[in-house]
Amino acid sequence: MTQTIDEREQYDFVVVSNRLPVDRVVRPDGSAHWQPSPGGLVTALEPVMQTKGGAWIGWSGQPDLDFEPFDSNGIRVVPVRLSALEVEHYYEGFSNGTVWPLYHDVIAPPIFHRDWWETYVKVNQRFAEAAASSCNSGGTVWVHDYQLQLVPKMLRALRPDLTIGFFNHIPFPPYGIYSQLPWRTQIVEGLLGADVIGFQRLADANNFSRAVRRLKGFVTKNPIIEVPLVDESEGVRAHAPVRKGQQFRTVVARHFPISIDSAAWEKLARSPSVQARAKQIREDLGNPRSILLGVDRLDYTKGIGHRLKAFGELLSDESLTIEDATLVQIASPSRERVRTYMELRDEIELTVGRINGDFATISHTAISYHHHGYPREEMVALYLAADIMLVTALRDGMNLVAKEYVATRFDDDGVLILSEFAGAADELKRALLINPHDIDGLKETILAAMAMPKRDRQARMRALRKRVLENDVDKWSTEFLRVLTTSRSRGRKD
Repeated sequence: MTQTIDEREQYDFVVVSNRLPVDRVVRPDGSAHWQPSPGGLVTALEPVMQTKGGAWIGWSGQPDLDFEPFDSNGIRVVPVRLSALEVEHYYEGFSNGTVWPLYHDVIAPPIFHRDWWETYVKVNQRFAEAAASSCNSGGTVWVHDYQLQLVPKMLRALRPDLTIGFFNHIPFPPYGIYSQLPWRTQIVEGLLGADVIGFQRLADANNFSRAVRRLKGFVTKNPIIEVPLVDESEGVRAHAPVRKGQQFRTVVARHFPISIDSAAWEKLARSPSVQARAKQIREDLGNPRSILLGVDRLDYTKGIGHRLKAFGELLSDESLTIEDATLVQIASPSRERVRTYMELRDEIELTVGRINGDFATISHTAISYHHHGYPREEMVALYLAADIMLVTALRDGMNLVAKEYVATRFDDDGVLILSEFAGAADELKRALLINPHDIDGLKETILAAMAMPKRDRQARMRALRKRVLENDVDKWSTEFLRVLTTSRSRGRKD
């Protein structure tokens, strides 16, 4: 029988995210084991967790799965159980059918269902209770991402002694878009329960501050937000008029661009076996003059269709031949039970089939398409094999693939084509920045990348690598936790 919350051990540092840092894998013989999750958040936080010896609270990824907390790679894994209906309403529904499209500039229309919202509230409360019972007195809780935006306020009401951080891994939209959300005020109040709210881009932090001013009327002095309180145990008071002599709790809302373990990616790229595999990939593809690479989750925010359209037109108007270039597209499965994603997969695969049908020869394929993920070693080999990396996101919080590509290119070669709508564009300014909606501009940029002299490629890549190697994931987590510790020490303000 699973331990009850009250029986769990308590820790000074607790991470809360929708998913646990491990995945349950069932062997062919029916037995099951746990293995580390390949997700970017796990990669970012695992070193911090191992250093601090904390607990990680999250969902297993499977409905109605009961198990006791256990240790994994120095991290205490604490489960939150979700029923099949809760997965449908909270995760597939409100998180990915409402918040995800709304926060990504309504690229797909968001759906507003009240029963989804009610389940979202219920599940967020369960996560908050798990965190409250797992953290020592005066400890720190770091909550992550859009699935858990109500947790900070709920947790503060349960445990006002805690230091609470929240990091939003996806964009936060301008108020004109955000205001469409029927529960816009409740979400803002939920986030304001944190001491520090982190965003990927300065624009996202500014969008949130504007929403606070519009919906709550609170004073914002970037990056500080003054939240009026009646009593700390009551948390944030909704619609409270500001009075003379009012007590405030200060909240920091600023950007902390997330990164990768860049040294580890480079180390793997220097492995002789990985370099040999990169050469083999080029040979298997027929040794085209240029290999273009796209690596994405199969999601409508990634602009996969836009890059396929641009590449197909370059072949159609004979600006390129398939001897000149091959496009390798990795499209990892994503949210396959959601209708929008089912339709997207059909659309992408029809487009790939049409382009290959029109232009492939016996010895050369126009697009090498793969609807599955690969282990990290294979991904690094692909990065090394690729002359041009295509990141054409229509809207992206950061896009760590761009940073992974740069980190692996210890040869100072390769060209990164990067959407200006990805958070990484704020840092990787020596990439070739593009508007993915401008198909003609994207085509011109691809041709320019293919024709770029090696000296220019190397100068750009050296600048990009300097940025990625200096601003790695350790610096990101250290800076967030430093600001979190400092912000809590301020206490109340009169």
